[in-house]
Amino acid sequence: MSMVTHPVRRALASAVVTLALVAVLLLVPDAVRVYATNLMGPLRAPGEPAFVAGHRGDRASAPENTMPAFASAFASGLEFVETDVQLTADGHPVLIHDETVDRTTDGTGAVADLTLEQIRALDAGSWYAPEFAGTQVPVLDEFLDALAGSKKKALVELKGFWTADEIRGILGDIYARGVQNRVVFASFDLSTVANAVDAAPAIPRVIIKRDLPSDPVGLAQYYDAIAILTTPNSLESDPEAVTRMHEAGLGVLVYTLNSAKRWSEALEYGVDGIITDKPSKLDGWIAETAPGT
Repeated sequence: MSMVTHPVRRALASAVVTLALVAVLLLVPDAVRVYATNLMGPLRAPGEPAFVAGHRGDRASAPENTMPAFASAFASGLEFVETDVQLTADGHPVLIHDETVDRTTDGTGAVADLTLEQIRALDAGSWYAPEFAGTQVPVLDEFLDALAGSKKKALVELKGFWTADEIRGILGDIYARGVQNRVVFASFDLSTVANAVDAAPAIPRVIIKRDLPSDPVGLAQYYDAIAILTTPNSLESDPEAVTRMHEAGLGVLVYTLNSAKRWSEALEYGVDGIITDKPSKLDGWIAETAPGT
């Protein structure tokens, strides 16, 4: 398995993918919307079970955004695995949440200022538990290989600002493994979302907003997003937001809920997905107690 894609090869693969996507969209104008519906399933009514997404893998069993955490999530009964992707100083996609490596590795510095070689040399597991000593920060290829070997779906957050060309740069990795039908891009950055529309129109998009705008439907439709990912507090401030989104055929996801009380409240709103640090516990809780199961 190749961990690093040569920049020229990555550029060529990106060009081929772009041409293929243009051909698909010309032949099937509604490809994006049909694809999104198939990926996320029918919108939920209040009380119906939401899908479960493991936040940065399964953080309850292994260090976040590492292959052990993803392996645990892929082996569980949950439907989605969430992760974060950033580019190194030399342009390689790695999976790490923070802008710096300080919190989750034994190194220091901004991800964007370090090369892939420097980041791969770091220990991303000792901070969590001794048995994870030597665990590396994964590259996107590793995650996609594991995804390809499972039946799970991936919510991939593009951290910070991404240009259209940078987004095109990872499409080859996704399409080469045949997992394009199981990947959703997400971002807080609306410019990144707009660039994803341009660069990867066939990959569904989710907008992340800590606080919902007054017109979440309009926001999602403007960027051709399939859902908005928000907080429970935001829904408490606008209890009818889920209804309006669903009436427009759009989904609502919430993050990061880790207690039965929060899970129950979210299902009462009729949210379609819950991101949690405890995916196995939430999956079991839904199977045992959620109305409609």
